[in-house]
Amino acid sequence: MKSVAALLLVGMLILWAELPTGSAWSCPPVHITCALLNPRNYCYIDQHCPRYKKCCQTFCGRKCISRPPSVPISYG
Repeated sequence: MKSVAALLLVGMLILWAELPTGSAWSCPPVHITCALLNPRNYCYIDQHCPRYKKCCQTFCGRKCISRPPSVPISYG
């Protein structure tokens, strides 16, 4: 009986760990590398950022960024 309860607990923990964290978007890719050896990081995890922002690697350190617009913006 104890082994069944332990297996059930482990299964629930695995499912809980794979639930989405409420952030449906991911950080944009970085194609440029910073020339600084140790660029300043303004955040390390999403919880360090204000609401609706995400901690992402930028070309020079980690920063809190807003979600990109869902509709592409054209200026021409």
